[in-house]
Amino acid sequence: MNNPIVPDQIRKVFTGRIFTVTIESITLPRGERLEAEVIRHPGSVVLIPMTDAGEIVLVRQYRHAIGRSAWELPAGSLKKNEDPKEAAIRECHEEIGLIPSSVERLGAFFPTPGYCDEEMNFYRASGLREPSAGDPEAKQDEDEDIEAKPFAVDAIRRMVASGEIIDLKTVAGLMLIS
Repeated sequence: MNNPIVPDQIRKVFTGRIFTVTIESITLPRGERLEAEVIRHPGSVVLIPMTDAGEIVLVRQYRHAIGRSAWELPAGSLKKNEDPKEAAIRECHEEIGLIPSSVERLGAFFPTPGYCDEEMNFYRASGLREPSAGDPEAKQDEDEDIEAKPFAVDAIRRMVASGEIIDLKTVAGLMLIS
């Protein structure tokens, strides 16, 4: 089915700093009525920062929803009307402290299409360099306490296989560079 179903009614039940939750009354193609709970998200970028040595820089940060820290690809939400490529450059600078000279779009995925419209845009970031005097200042978000570290691709694959990497966007990103 390629034609979207238009809701009869939309009730906004929560507005947060990152997403909005709505309850949308819809009629399914077979005629059944449904109250669909939907998380509306502005979209995000996921970075695959590649060092000149061919390593991938991962970040480790505490994720309160799961009650633990996780190694993952750097990522961040899009700001209103922000170009995803520009967001990728901004997030690379903010999360790993390096600025890419090249950013290549690799694809996009919807991680949880059953209840959320977030589209994750994946970018390979290369030609990483330290910021210089003319670059804008970058700072992490208030909820971020990030450790960045480069890993060989084979080491990341072992971390996925052993269960050390539990973040699905990181697994998807690894597939895009294989």
